[in-house]
Amino acid sequence: MAGTLQFDAGSHLPADWRDARLLGRIDFGEGPCPVIIQGGQVYDMAGIAPTVSLLVDAGALDGTAGRDAGPLDALDLATGDAAATPRLLTPIDFQCVKGAGVTFAMSAVERVIEERARGDAGAAAALRTRLEERIGGGIRAVTPGSPEAASLKAVLIEEAMWSQYLEVAIGPDAEVFTKAPVLSTVGWGQQVGVRSDSTWNNPEPEVVLLLDASGTPVGATLGNDVNLRDFEGRSALLLGKAKDNNASCALGPFVRLFDDGFTMEDVRAAEVSLKIEGEDDYVLHGRSSMRQISRDPLDLVRQTLSEHQYPDGFVLFLGTLFAPTQDRDDPGRGFTHKPGDIVTIASAALGTLVNQVTTSRDAAPWTIGIGATLRQLAARGLKGA
Repeated sequence: MAGTLQFDAGSHLPADWRDARLLGRIDFGEGPCPVIIQGGQVYDMAGIAPTVSLLVDAGALDGTAGRDAGPLDALDLATGDAAATPRLLTPIDFQCVKGAGVTFAMSAVERVIEERARGDAGAAAALRTRLEERIGGGIRAVTPGSPEAASLKAVLIEEAMWSQYLEVAIGPDAEVFTKAPVLSTVGWGQQVGVRSDSTWNNPEPEVVLLLDASGTPVGATLGNDVNLRDFEGRSALLLGKAKDNNASCALGPFVRLFDDGFTMEDVRAAEVSLKIEGEDDYVLHGRSSMRQISRDPLDLVRQTLSEHQYPDGFVLFLGTLFAPTQDRDDPGRGFTHKPGDIVTIASAALGTLVNQVTTSRDAAPWTIGIGATLRQLAARGLKGA
């Protein structure tokens, strides 16, 4: 079913997309070009800078300086078909791809409570009350790294409920990891992969920041931080194998650039919805509210930049509140993906990201790396290549 998803500006972009500035990449036939959507028009920016990374670094984010390629809604954009053009691509290129995990302390703490209570809601409520009495404040309001968080940690250790996940959920240090190699992300309509030997996995719908080389946020997009719960659940040391696989990181459709109509406050207030539709007629709905994040996005940026530099910029997945428990097949087995699942991630200000699930083994192989990209840019004679 690869290539069957059809991109439509009216359906998959924010309702105010004609008033927004959107940054991304389109292949018009000669190779990937950075584009800016402004006033509903597509501007090919390759003549200004050959990559999104260089375009952002130059601060050249006024689309009218580029080549007018016509109205976006007049383009018949291909997605999954690698040979068809014009083709919509992942909106980033040379940026590092970073992820922040367990950023919603409420869900992490609640999972520990639920595990300890063994699914008994009454026992969970009693345990929550006892913890709050010991802490002197609400679990839901705890700030990572605060004295209240330290008190919560002490209580949880005493209750034999502490875990390494809670350490990064409410401790002073955020979990920041590298999600995918440079140039390996997939875009709107492309297949997204899970390892063929994983039997328990799920999508992670997230807001993703785009940052320039100095660490200044320039915009945001949607992402799917595909996760293998069986691998990471066996050992946190398997995080790399759980997170970084062929086609396991999706971004798009475009990065919405910050301006007077879209700011970091919109990121902080974003509501992200998820829908999974299986070929077996299975349907799952989920939501993640950025209002419930425990660490401010700018604090996550600060921790990502701590003692590290990103000369080509980076994107940062901000984490998710979503953790599916709905059974798909046998009772008690919970949710896991099946090939053919359609995953739709949406947020009002950012649009909709749609991908179809396959295995990382069966997904289109990643073949265009840094060397191939540089050779391609040089062959096209693009400025700065």
